[in-house]
Amino acid sequence: MEPSTQVLELLGLLLCGGAWLCSLATTLMSCWLTLSTELLATETYELGLWQTCVVQELGVLECRPYDGLLGLPPDIQLARILMCVALAAGLLALLLAVPGMHAINSCRGQLQDRRCKRALKMAGGALSVAAGILGLVPVSYIAHLTVQRFFDESVPDVVPRWEFGDALFCGWAAGVLHLGAGTLLLTSCLCSQKENCNTPVHVPLMRVGAQLGRSPIGTRSVYV
Repeated sequence: MEPSTQVLELLGLLLCGGAWLCSLATTLMSCWLTLSTELLATETYELGLWQTCVVQELGVLECRPYDGLLGLPPDIQLARILMCVALAAGLLALLLAVPGMHAINSCRGQLQDRRCKRALKMAGGALSVAAGILGLVPVSYIAHLTVQRFFDESVPDVVPRWEFGDALFCGWAAGVLHLGAGTLLLTSCLCSQKENCNTPVHVPLMRVGAQLGRSPIGTRSVYV
């Protein structure tokens, strides 16, 4: 395998692992949205998928988990489901891409082994792209709702409004990394497929004796 193809699959694997860690952090972070008021300047409110928190001026963090699932707003429920599915898809993509690498348990000369590794990498790349899309949808949707509510003219100006939290930016980074990892893995699959097409195939030919029942007296090989 060409060194450039190995670099592509290695970069894709590293990006896939980093993207999954960012998705995990995004899911667990409580600062999807932040709110601060002029009346209580010493406190900042944070809204997450699993709990709400109050950050005081001295750095004290007090969090309270949600009481139930059915009572949550629809956007939080959707974000929970999609982020969990994205985590599962990203982890599966990582588990499939690792054994699909050429540097791991590589068996040279076995065409079947190369096809199996290419199939694993292709599946890992496709799942990584799917994880990126699934992760970008809830983050972008909540950001869209936040912008709409922030500039809602029907709400008085004295009413505090939610703003973007750090988790949204981490989620956007995770989605982009997942898409980049999937693209690199799929590109390495295409490169390895072209290499296999250009590889000469060894076809053994046997000489048949002039008389019937006579054993072959020699062999030769050609490359096609």
